[in-house]
Amino acid sequence: MQFFAQHGYESLNPDWPGDGATVKESRANKKAIANHSIKEVADGYAKVISTMPSKPILIGHSFGGLIVQILLGRGLAAAGIAIDPAPIKGVWQLPFSALKSSFAVLGNPFNLTKSVSLTHKQFHYAFTNAIPEEESKELYERFTVPSPARPLFQVAFATLNPGAENKVNTANATRGPLLITSGDKDHIVPPVLCKATFRKYRKSPAITELKAFANRGHSLALDHGWNEIAEYSLKWLNEKGL
Repeated sequence: MQFFAQHGYESLNPDWPGDGATVKESRANKKAIANHSIKEVADGYAKVISTMPSKPILIGHSFGGLIVQILLGRGLAAAGIAIDPAPIKGVWQLPFSALKSSFAVLGNPFNLTKSVSLTHKQFHYAFTNAIPEEESKELYERFTVPSPARPLFQVAFATLNPGAENKVNTANATRGPLLITSGDKDHIVPPVLCKATFRKYRKSPAITELKAFANRGHSLALDHGWNEIAEYSLKWLNEKGL
């Protein structure tokens, strides 16, 4: 947010439903975070957008990247950047690393209505496998909070659900430009999933681009190399006149 503010953008980062004001508060109130759905989160952001004088540029990571695509497909944004986004409906591939990364949540069906926290071992495999373990532990202690399990279940079983909440209007011809990124060492959202998402936009004449980052895992927007992602995003936005 500070990076984009320094380049003339006003930045806003609304919380997900139930999040506390701090990491400590969020960890202490797991029930408030639990059981929120993809649609509920997306609609919450749509409500914030409705109060703005003009359409914003949306940038989101992981499930945030999915939310970006949902809102962009609704025509609510000037542009979207989906950083290693969670799969949209129609992306059916399930690489082993993605399955292993999600097993802490999906392995127990009773997690559906709960919020779930990862151990550092789980976090290091899923998020920070491309960085040193010492930095991984620092990020884990500083940032991790419980998250609702329901969105992960919704994505995992989307193929079987005609009304899946991760469905995106990929055919929207009038939406703003979309950038999808991937990290080639990402375990949760391996490049094959990002490529499959990109292909879903083939029927739309609107701008859709895919950028791969070498030697980056799922923490690419969070770890010591975050500026590489931010600088490329800024460059891309400038090229699109935004």
